[in-house]
Amino acid sequence: MQHMKEIVTAVGTLAIAVGIGFVMQSSEAAQERYGKSARPISIPAPEAPAETLNGSASADVLEVQDIELTSASDTAATSEVAPVQRVSAPAGDLPPETEGVAQSEQCEMTATAIPTAAAMVNLTLDAPCAGNERLTVHHNGMMFTETTDADGGLSVTVPAMTEQAVFIIAFSNGDGAVAQTTVPDLGRYDRVALQWRGRTGFELHAREFGADYGQEGHVWTGAPQNAAGMVAGQNGFAMRLGDALSAEPLIAEIYTFPTGMSERAGTIDLSVEAEVTNGNCGLDIEAQSLEMMAGGQMKTQDLWLSVPDCDAVGSFLVLNNLVSDLKVASN
Repeated sequence: MQHMKEIVTAVGTLAIAVGIGFVMQSSEAAQERYGKSARPISIPAPEAPAETLNGSASADVLEVQDIELTSASDTAATSEVAPVQRVSAPAGDLPPETEGVAQSEQCEMTATAIPTAAAMVNLTLDAPCAGNERLTVHHNGMMFTETTDADGGLSVTVPAMTEQAVFIIAFSNGDGAVAQTTVPDLGRYDRVALQWRGRTGFELHAREFGADYGQEGHVWTGAPQNAAGMVAGQNGFAMRLGDALSAEPLIAEIYTFPTGMSERAGTIDLSVEAEVTNGNCGLDIEAQSLEMMAGGQMKTQDLWLSVPDCDAVGSFLVLNNLVSDLKVASN
């Protein structure tokens, strides 16, 4: 597949000692890379705040210099969604499957966390007095917003980011609940997350074992997912969490690869990408990456990116080195 590129240059500032490669896909190249399945969202994005995602200055903040841009043809397609805060989960030994309950003056809220296949957790909430209410789920630094159903219920599958997994569910009025569980098979999986607030156009892409864009092995949330293959150790899996229709939603995309069960060896190339849209063009946008490290540590890095002006709408910024590529050994 031949990729045609039209290169222009954007100007920014680099504020972290890390190699950065930005490419912007041209009209035909972007269409080949992503197809026409990009999620069309036309809601304008709010202006990004000056502070970083966690509300304070950070040494690990990326501003961008010498970005290579490639314009895309399908300018109507947008994939937007924008700063994120970090929350520290309680430490200590936790029972395998327990419930946490928060009592308000009006009703009881109960959250339950149950581990499932592929180091996932089924998180449920019963909040009968909070129907159709926005809430925020916090888990080991990852955050995303959801909305309860008419009966105050919520059920969502969350990729665990730590073996002793704590989930905090918080409503804007201070009500909420906590659930915790143990995820014993987490060590068999590599997992990377990207999170942001609003509609900024960010996407997390994985190209497994030399796969090109659009080929089998190019895994992202805009492509069909093979959950059974992930459970069997054959391929990775990408999912997006967060209610994108809520006001200024917190969104998280998570990529999982079953490293401990893989029969193949090689490299998985990971990139953070952002579409230039009418909602983010000419603005500063922010995101945060989270990478599970050996020993249970979490590596986080904040990204601050100045998006090109609106004449670049439909193009894609590609950041190749914000998250580390995965090195997989056969088992």
